[in-house]
Amino acid sequence: MSLPVRDDLQGKQPYGAPQLPEAIQLNVNENPYPPSPALVAALAQAVALAAPTLHRYPDREAVALREALAAYLTVRTGLPLEVEQVWAANGSNEVLQQVLQAFGGPGRTALGFEPSYSMHPLLASGTGTGWVAERRAEDFTLDVERAVAAVERHRPDVVFLTRPNNPTGTGMDLEVVDAVCRATDGMVLVDEAYAEFSPAPSAIWLLPDHPRLMVSRTMSKAFAMAGTRLGYLAASAEVVDALRLVRLPYHLSALTQVAARTALAHTGELLGTVEAVVRQRDRMIAGIRQLGLTVVPTQANFLLFGPFENPPATWQALLDEGVLVRDVSGGPGLTGWLRVNAGTESETSAFLAALATVVP
Repeated sequence: MSLPVRDDLQGKQPYGAPQLPEAIQLNVNENPYPPSPALVAALAQAVALAAPTLHRYPDREAVALREALAAYLTVRTGLPLEVEQVWAANGSNEVLQQVLQAFGGPGRTALGFEPSYSMHPLLASGTGTGWVAERRAEDFTLDVERAVAAVERHRPDVVFLTRPNNPTGTGMDLEVVDAVCRATDGMVLVDEAYAEFSPAPSAIWLLPDHPRLMVSRTMSKAFAMAGTRLGYLAASAEVVDALRLVRLPYHLSALTQVAARTALAHTGELLGTVEAVVRQRDRMIAGIRQLGLTVVPTQANFLLFGPFENPPATWQALLDEGVLVRDVSGGPGLTGWLRVNAGTESETSAFLAALATVVP
């Protein structure tokens, strides 16, 4: 059957990655450590307390959750934030979509520096926003000169910056963010989905100087709450008000809000796994390099490794050994590369053993 799908969407593929529960899953950058029994009990209790009111709509402004997020970011970054400066949605992807709905759209453009998060151009397409891609340097870094030149060349309405960058794990100096903010009259979105794994200071520090800057984060990675689907953004109160214009009514369920608040109340426990994840990541780096392969320097919980003559074949060979990684080799500037996220100690051991059997 032929459907009248929009011309600009025809022939495109939806975002996705294989979900194979029977394999060791190291392909979507999750935190491998599940919630503790104590946190599971706290979540169950919180959901039970919320259940009797599920016949009512949730707080459409998610005020209590945003207060908890503002408190977390204030402690984490050292920059005081108020509830009016924080927004939340169903994963950081919905946050980014709302940014493009509010500040992008038909006749407007968004600029990104590839290779980077593949959802950025997909979200641009879905919102009718023109997408302009510039390349990073050969080592996947992005410096002030390259970034500012691209902004001045294209004059985009929205600029996407990622730190650390996905899928390369590459860091970015705050000087780049500051320079881009000064070079554009548009909005600047800094995607910090993996910030808790990085030693670098957050771009949130630049908010007082740049009223059009936005910094997005997620609870799917370091917080090990991917199943909760909670992303959030820090910006000026005026930016948050603009996002409220495009959000769907009651977009965050009562159960999502209560689960996220419970997780934030257990921040110490959840972020206590970050060091363990980083240790396994560094163990992966050492093991991969011992096999004669290259690893791109990373500040995230994942790494880009290769190059391989036939990445899909290597991906399949690893899967045959019971380990699922991500084949990113079809992306712009990523020919020959695979990506893997850090697992538990046993998962890391299984990955390194599988790779040793695959690499000649």
